[in-house]
Amino acid sequence: MKIHHALLFVHLAGVILWVGGMAFAHFCLRPAALALPPAQRLSLWCGVLGRFFRVVWLAIGLIVGSGFAMLGATGFAQAPVAWHAMAGIGLVMVVVFASIWFGPWQALQQAVAAESWAQGASALNRIRQRVGINLLLGTFTVAVATLGLAV
Repeated sequence: MKIHHALLFVHLAGVILWVGGMAFAHFCLRPAALALPPAQRLSLWCGVLGRFFRVVWLAIGLIVGSGFAMLGATGFAQAPVAWHAMAGIGLVMVVVFASIWFGPWQALQQAVAAESWAQGASALNRIRQRVGINLLLGTFTVAVATLGLAV
């Protein structure tokens, strides 16, 4: 097996974990959780996001590490433009995720611990908005990766 194939597998596995997890949370879990009272809904989200965000950090490591390894092996100057676009958009996604982790995620945890449901709902809404941005960016990146190479 070529190292490129192994790196591509690791890269795609990370993307599936991150983008797929965001899609599941947004389109499946969120609508179902809205039926719960605030205390249960926010506690659920705190537990789910605590687990998911640890997976996202792992996925980021896999994606960034394998992506730059493939770019380096090919040579940055020789790599397709779509690869550079993927790298740029991916780094923006990492910054957006870091803004979630260090901002509203911390606020959500504190609000749930203090049983401050209004503050928790506000923090969760900010997380939802940023996850929505990253879901759009991730979907666009997959399009660039698959359709952009054919251009």
